[in-house]
Amino acid sequence: MRQLKILAVLIVAIALPSALRAVWQPLASVDLVLILVVYLALQREPLQALLIAAVGGLATDALSRGLLGGFGFSHVVTAYAVYFVASRVMLDTTILRIPVLAAAALIDNLVYFGMNHILGQSLSMPFAQALSYKLIATTVVGTIALYVHDNYLSDKARQRRQFTVRRRVARGKLGIFGRKRRGSTSRQW
Repeated sequence: MRQLKILAVLIVAIALPSALRAVWQPLASVDLVLILVVYLALQREPLQALLIAAVGGLATDALSRGLLGGFGFSHVVTAYAVYFVASRVMLDTTILRIPVLAAAALIDNLVYFGMNHILGQSLSMPFAQALSYKLIATTVVGTIALYVHDNYLSDKARQRRQFTVRRRVARGKLGIFGRKRRGSTSRQW
């Protein structure tokens, strides 16, 4: 079931930037596939992150006019770098994920433009402009998406909500200090 969710998110992450490119070019700078890859790498699932990076990158390359395999390779390198850091340092808070997303966007862009430069491919946008658009857009959208997922959509959030109800029920029956409230329907001692 989890793999189907990831596949559905991957399909949306591949198709949405292509649709946004028709509206306004800077909106297409948000790399949703990279955000998904970073999330999986931060969850310490290296094989799944590398597989999603390769498939998502190749699909993005197929839809764009760029170097075929360029995004696939840069996403795989980025997934490995994020997993390498995440396996040694705990990066489970939103504040720590912001620089991770920014670094991932930077690494991904540097690898992609480096490959294009080495192979002599021309690019549609200057390097500094594309780097700044991708870095800012991916970091902002990725931070918001990961925050919403962690606090509202994940299994941990569902479990947290269940325990909140249980605590509220327990607090309602017993007073603040564990004594029964005065006015409760049970017998008073």
